[in-house]
Amino acid sequence: MNSNKKNIAKEPSEVYQTIPDVNAQEFHPVLVKLLEKSIQEANEGKLIPHDEVMKRAKEKFPFLK
Repeated sequence: MNSNKKNIAKEPSEVYQTIPDVNAQEFHPVLVKLLEKSIQEANEGKLIPHDEVMKRAKEKFPFLK
């Protein structure tokens, strides 16, 4: 065993794209419908505010306080 050698990690020569190009991907039709439904419900005001959700959670699970 040669003690002069060091453990060297070498990067591959390929360059990787770190940010996915969302526009290049096609979404599954079911996902598209779910997103459209969620956006519609949000626009209609059918959402529960964060404070109300946290209040309900703390009432149901007191150990979260």
